[in-house]
Amino acid sequence: MWTVYSFTSASILASIIFSLLLFLSIDEDPLMQFLFGGLAVIFELGKFFAWYEFGERRSRRNYTGAFSAFAFYTVLAAISIGGSIGGINSATNQAQSHVNVQQSKVTAFNMQIDAIEQQIALNNVAAEKYIQMERIATGVTRIQKENDKLRHQQQELAMQRDSLPVVSQGSVLGLIDSLAKSLNVQTQTAQLGLVVFLSVLLDFFAAFFVGLIGEEQRFRHQFRRMNPITIDAFDNEPHKQPELLTDMRSDTEDKASTVSTSDNSEPEVAAEPLTPYEQVFNALNENKVNCTKRAITRFLKMSSEEVDDIFKQFMEEGIVSKKPNNHYQWHGLQES
Repeated sequence: MWTVYSFTSASILASIIFSLLLFLSIDEDPLMQFLFGGLAVIFELGKFFAWYEFGERRSRRNYTGAFSAFAFYTVLAAISIGGSIGGINSATNQAQSHVNVQQSKVTAFNMQIDAIEQQIALNNVAAEKYIQMERIATGVTRIQKENDKLRHQQQELAMQRDSLPVVSQGSVLGLIDSLAKSLNVQTQTAQLGLVVFLSVLLDFFAAFFVGLIGEEQRFRHQFRRMNPITIDAFDNEPHKQPELLTDMRSDTEDKASTVSTSDNSEPEVAAEPLTPYEQVFNALNENKVNCTKRAITRFLKMSSEEVDDIFKQFMEEGIVSKKPNNHYQWHGLQES
């Protein structure tokens, strides 16, 4: 159950965090962020409490109450899933923004390099015109020097572009790109589908474990109400020696002789019924039952109050004593 509690706490905490990412982005005022954050936490905890209450009412066969609890859970779950979608989408967009910023820097360097390349191409066209006009010494030499400067500037831009730090795309963004390519859809569509799937899966995952905890609690209460026999009832049970065939034969002969003598004797007067004190004393003295209140109550079909009074009287008389572990020990009548 500690594993179940851990998974439940982790899933509820993750759901609350993703909802907070969305609700806290509504307003930048600290007071409003506190109010919206509290609202997100209330929605999340209320959703799981409504699911737990749905299981409780359904187990009691209160179907009207179960339906109302399920309707309440559905509304809160829709709000929670929407908050989780917004939170996860915001997180993925923030991760994507770092990649986009880095890509934009690379694109800017490429545009500058392309512009310089175009300028060099125009200068080459002008140099051809100067060659046709036989002005190589004046025009072509100047254009060649200008092209050398442009080439040097182009190399510096390329070195700056290549020195930019490489931004890792991340596993989630790589998964989104792979889904977009495999499904032949846009990256934004694949990202939205993945976010919705993760949000619904997280909500159902947490609801499953909350329902599992509810089932465990109901089983514990039912088990305690049944008052089952546990290992404590057999702590003081003496170990009996196995009976031999000779013992069984002697018991049979004794019973037969008793029956024959009883047939020849006169009918005895019916014995008076024993008091509850005598019944408990005989049962314990003859080792018919363990020296526990629960065992006496079940064996003699007596109430717990009567058994408590009898055990108090036994302890006053020194017939029964209590061990350090609160178990009773039978001593019987002490010979004087």
